[in-house]
Amino acid sequence: MKQSKMRIWIDTEDFFQYAGHGSRPSGIQRLAFELQRALVALAPHDVRFLRHNTAGTGFVQVEFVEIEDLFKILSKPDDLVLPPPQQKICNVGRTRLLIRKLVNTLPTAAAAALRRCNSRRQAALVEAVAAIRELAVALRAIASWIKQDRKIRHGPPSAKLQYNFEIQAAEGDWLLCLGSPWGIKNYANLVQTTCTKYNLFFALLLYDIIPLRRPEWCDVNLTKAFRSWFHGVAPLVDRIITISHTTARDVETYAAQTSMAIKGIPVPIPIGTGFGQPLAPSRTKRLPPAGSFVLFVSTIEARKNHILAFRIWRELLSILPREQLPTLVFAGRVGWLVADFMQQLENADWLDGKVLLIESPSDGELAALYESCQFTLFPSFYEGWGLPVTESLAYGVPCLASNSTSLPEAGGALARYFDPDDLQDALRTVQEVLENPTELATWRTEIREHFRPVSWRESAAATLRLLGHS
Repeated sequence: MKQSKMRIWIDTEDFFQYAGHGSRPSGIQRLAFELQRALVALAPHDVRFLRHNTAGTGFVQVEFVEIEDLFKILSKPDDLVLPPPQQKICNVGRTRLLIRKLVNTLPTAAAAALRRCNSRRQAALVEAVAAIRELAVALRAIASWIKQDRKIRHGPPSAKLQYNFEIQAAEGDWLLCLGSPWGIKNYANLVQTTCTKYNLFFALLLYDIIPLRRPEWCDVNLTKAFRSWFHGVAPLVDRIITISHTTARDVETYAAQTSMAIKGIPVPIPIGTGFGQPLAPSRTKRLPPAGSFVLFVSTIEARKNHILAFRIWRELLSILPREQLPTLVFAGRVGWLVADFMQQLENADWLDGKVLLIESPSDGELAALYESCQFTLFPSFYEGWGLPVTESLAYGVPCLASNSTSLPEAGGALARYFDPDDLQDALRTVQEVLENPTELATWRTEIREHFRPVSWRESAAATLRLLGHS
């Protein structure tokens, strides 16, 4: 694409702040990065990247290579993955399992002595091991943060950077935000001041407005922060871009209900399939045997409706012979608002092994899980898009998904759907697939023959068109 007089300045401050927590990239960070990379490929002379200055009152330019390098650091398979801050997570069940494994490795006499401990001593032992585990996690986190902070803050200045934002910004340019900046203080003021000073347009990519539409599934602090941020920023946006028609409709509906003035109609763009180059599957020891399980990829949080999947499997145990029922695998980190659910899993002894948690799988492990599962399940109540659905189809794996919000957009005609509020409907849908392996094989073949992945180049091209770039 030939050079245009108009430049697009992409605000990446939220990514650098996210990196400071030492976490691996989430869906938002991965999506934003892939879109940024595709935008650079299509308009290398016109796409530039920004961070906030130390006072948070202006922007400074950074090179995309700095973002690429940081993304690679965060994406390493052995990077530490931590739960969200200020969230209490029930780790007692996993700690008990760890203790059992340790006890089973001891000599018989020593193991017997430990088993004779009374309940109070057992509880004390559990808590002690949990405390040691959490201390080890904290120490690893501190080391990770220090290492990353040095790379982020003290890296060598870019030799290629010749001009700064204040010199190059010109009337008619776009300030574009593709990330998650609702945790940044005074963001609306910064945008308004900058756009007024340099006569810039402002564009925002919205993933969802779930904290506004369904606050019961969000942490109260997130809901407050998101509401304040959205009400401050939305009226400033000259072009609202969304990742689905569902999110576009949600924004319009919310604006009408709250008498919020927004400029124009929110417009969805096609979302690319997959992230980066496919990794070789990593079949580690903690993964179940190939073909023996059904996969549910997601952070464990209330909105994702893991409780429905658990209830389905509990019902199936009374319907199907145990040996015919595959294991239900939850792949993802333990999130928020699920302490009661995690305790229920422990109380039920994880259905005697028919439910398994693969916590924070690496990208290689996730590839192995997709390639070796029977099919995937995604019963979420509310989504802005549905990356696990498209990811499943991209691997050629059948997906049973909720019929709610954007998920039918993500899965199209190749996925199958059920009502996430109806246990019997969901149970019937899953049971039919399990009892018809020949039909499942045919479905898998149809996906591999007809699924068309969307390239990130298509996503970037649609974004450039919406901004009037030629």
